[in-house]
Amino acid sequence: MHTRKLGRDGPVVSAIGLGCMGISTAYGTALGRDDGIALLRGAVDRGVSLFDTAEVYGPFVNEEVVGEALRPVRDRVVIATKFGFNFDVDGKQLPGVNSRPERIRAAVDGSLKRLGVETIDLLYQHRVDPDVPIEEVAGTVKALIAAGKVRFFGLSEPGVDTLRRAHAEQPVTAVQNEYSLWWREVETNGTLAACDELGIGLVPYSPLGRGFLTGAFPSGQALGEGDFRANIPRFQPDALAQNQAFVELLRSVAQDEGATPAQVALAWLLARRPWIVPIPGTTKASRLDENIAATALDLSPGDLAKLDEGASRLVAAGERYAPAQLAMVGREATRSDA
Repeated sequence: MHTRKLGRDGPVVSAIGLGCMGISTAYGTALGRDDGIALLRGAVDRGVSLFDTAEVYGPFVNEEVVGEALRPVRDRVVIATKFGFNFDVDGKQLPGVNSRPERIRAAVDGSLKRLGVETIDLLYQHRVDPDVPIEEVAGTVKALIAAGKVRFFGLSEPGVDTLRRAHAEQPVTAVQNEYSLWWREVETNGTLAACDELGIGLVPYSPLGRGFLTGAFPSGQALGEGDFRANIPRFQPDALAQNQAFVELLRSVAQDEGATPAQVALAWLLARRPWIVPIPGTTKASRLDENIAATALDLSPGDLAKLDEGASRLVAAGERYAPAQLAMVGREATRSDA
C-alpha cells in the first residue's frame, strides 16, 4: 500500500482510507458486528491505515464497532471521527447541528469511550454550525489538543471563509468534502486552492459517487429499505439514466488500462494532488481489494486528459443531497466579531 502525508503537518496514512459509515448505517445493508470487525481487520491486514467514522453513524454504533476492531492494532492506524450534530440526553438524534463548546467536549468524551482510545487522531466538525463562531469551535478543539484528547483538527464541508478563519485559530490538518468525477465543486469554489495554499490535506468522501461510479449500479435498480440514496435527487431513475454517461467515460479508460471503472475513478482523484486521500466505503472484502488496487494504477497524461475533457462536457443530473442535507454543506459560521 502506498502512503501519503495528510497535509503539510498531518499524519502519514495509506493512500486510500476506509469510510466506515456503511458498515453500520445508511445503505440498508449494515453488517453484523462480527462481520464488520472482520472487514475492518482485513483492511488493516491489506495496509489500510486511515479509518473514518462519526458519532452520528448509527448513532454511536459505528464508533463502537470501529473501536473494537482496531483496538488490537491501535499503533498501526489513524482513526478519524466527527462531532457536530444534536442529541438529547437519551442519545436520540435531534434536528439540526450543534457545535457549542460543551457539546464538542461531551462528543469527544463519548467518542473516546466508544472507540476505546486515549486520543482521537483526527477530529472533524461534521457540519458547520452557523450559530457558533468558527473561532470558538476551533478554540475548543485547540484546548482538547492541549489536553491530549485530540491530535489533529479537521472540517467537513466548510465554506472557504470558515476554513481560513478556523485555520488561523487552530491549524486545520484535513478537509473532508464530497469529491469525485461527477462532483468537482471543490475545484471551483476555492476549497482546493485554499488547501493548496494552507497545506491542508483533502479527504474525499463518496469518491465513487455513493457506489454509482463503480458501474455496478443496475439501471432501474430499486433501492432497498433504509437506503438513504432513495431520497437523493441524483439517484432518481431519470437522473441515473442521464448520469450513466459518467460511468461510460470511466469504463472507456478502464478498458484500455485493464482496470475497473471504480479503480479509474479513484486513480483520477489520487492524481489530482499528492495530499488527497479518498475514503471509499464498502461492506465487501472483494470491493476493498478492488479499491486498494487503484493505488497501483498510474493513469497516463492521455488518460487524465480524456477523463477531464470528457467530464467537462457532462452535467450531473440531480442534486447530490436532498434539500435538508444540502442546506448544511458549504456554509459559513457566524463571525466572532459580528
